[in-house]
Amino acid sequence: MAEFTVRGAGIFGLSIAWVLAQRGARVQLVDPFGPGAGSSGGLVGALAPHVPENWNDKKAFQLDSLLMAEDFWAEVKAAGGADPGYARTGRLQPIVDEAGLRLASERAEGAKTLWRGRADWRLISASEAGDFAPASPTGYLIHDTLTARMHPRLAGAALVAALKSRGVEVQADAPDRGAVIWATGWQGLRDLSDALGKPVGAGIKGQSAAFEYAAPDAAQIFVEGLHIVPHANGTVAIGSTSEREFDDPGSTDARCDDLIARARVALPVLADAPVIDRWAGVRPRARSRAPMLGAWPDRPGHFIANGGFKIGFGMAPKVAHVMADLLLGGRDTIPEGFRIAASL
Repeated sequence: MAEFTVRGAGIFGLSIAWVLAQRGARVQLVDPFGPGAGSSGGLVGALAPHVPENWNDKKAFQLDSLLMAEDFWAEVKAAGGADPGYARTGRLQPIVDEAGLRLASERAEGAKTLWRGRADWRLISASEAGDFAPASPTGYLIHDTLTARMHPRLAGAALVAALKSRGVEVQADAPDRGAVIWATGWQGLRDLSDALGKPVGAGIKGQSAAFEYAAPDAAQIFVEGLHIVPHANGTVAIGSTSEREFDDPGSTDARCDDLIARARVALPVLADAPVIDRWAGVRPRARSRAPMLGAWPDRPGHFIANGGFKIGFGMAPKVAHVMADLLLGGRDTIPEGFRIAASL
């Protein structure tokens, strides 16, 4: 029986451990801070695609992963009995001017081919969208049916429950056993940079918040860089900031207040909704801006799965299967732009 140690119980570490265990491997999962203690323990959970144009390996990989997500999370839920809060509810975006209308129409045509008929990117009248929708100066919205949502904390808990059903529990400490997969977030990028003698990535702080407002079946909103995500548990999450410089990784401040104010303006139904949670954390961003996957250079038996900046939850299903293919069978399908060398 193949044996592995996964270090880091964020979304990449949990997902890789789950797929390895599904395939019959013996897995130990180690994180001194517990599951979802870093950026995977946030609030937003927007599984949103890149725009369907200027196609590349990263966009194709993400598309595959988003299309895999429904089955992936259904299997997790069935194994452990915990609901990750996944639903493919789509997304709305306002179109502000005539140039935006032309671009949205071009992307709609692109989606027909690039998304392989599995989802739509289309224009709709704002009057079709109901109350949970942003105002649009042109009277039109982009509606894509590929975007999904999940609640990050519920998803982490669901993976923990699924792993427990396979006899795998998160340990605070344990010696290495078998090959080692390092999925240790922004601190791991810092340690990898030190080990390689050059910067391969950094931590970017983000802040978010959640309102008490029930719209579990509504599409999420993306407006002026702000994600507004209705969850199944009667909350609406908003986020997030991107801060390269910070003193306290876990504190919220006036930037979070600004997110809340912007969300109330963008979506008037939230005007009087109470804020029930605020979150801050640091997300791992590789120099390449893509996930970093593959063997740790000059460290035999050690592997990296890191750098899921903003797209970690959306990428996780395929990341987990690609890493399992590599670890269990030596089948390497990692895109060139995701390899460690791409960030060196």
